[in-house]
Amino acid sequence: MTLPALEDITEPLSGLMRIETSPREKATPVLMEMIHAVYPHDEVFGQYCSVSDFVDCPPDELFEYLADTRSLEEWTYSLRGFTETDEPGLWLAYDRLGSETEIYTRTVANREARTVDYHCAWDQGKHLWMIYLMRVVDAQLVFDKPGSVVLWTNCHHPFYDRNPYPDTAPPQRPVWVGDFWEMFGAGHQLELKNLKAIAEYRNRNGLPVTPDWMRAR
Repeated sequence: MTLPALEDITEPLSGLMRIETSPREKATPVLMEMIHAVYPHDEVFGQYCSVSDFVDCPPDELFEYLADTRSLEEWTYSLRGFTETDEPGLWLAYDRLGSETEIYTRTVANREARTVDYHCAWDQGKHLWMIYLMRVVDAQLVFDKPGSVVLWTNCHHPFYDRNPYPDTAPPQRPVWVGDFWEMFGAGHQLELKNLKAIAEYRNRNGLPVTPDWMRAR
């Protein structure tokens, strides 16, 4: 049975390439043009920032660790001092990149899909517009070996370019979180290596990946 694919589209779509209209001989030069030895930084990290790595740690255990907001205290470069606010699930910490900058975080996790999304914002906790999207994949599925693959993506929200809540910012702070966007790729790769080092150490030494201080609430 042939599916009625795209039969509702009655005009050419710019950029659409399917084998029915663009045979391999036509598509190959286009693909080769997309492959470069060097890529401009803005082309790679302009609208999206994605990093990934293998972690020698069981995926369910790594998910449990990441799903606890307080894990950010350990593996991120600059988020420290997490305390839960009066609003259940909303945590307050300090991002030392911005000196005494408050950062608010709510973690949205899906155990079945092993997704962990950190919804964050500097200065205020009403509009958590900085979204850190993470997924833990069973490495057995994709690499045919035990462990985890962590996929992490951020999108360049327009608020990175301008502070939408200047009245909540601490006085005389010289920087805004968006000032660091060009370093997000390198910074997130650094933090992912932190995560890898911590989780692999605990797993290698028979320790719980989520430490006891997190389990005791």
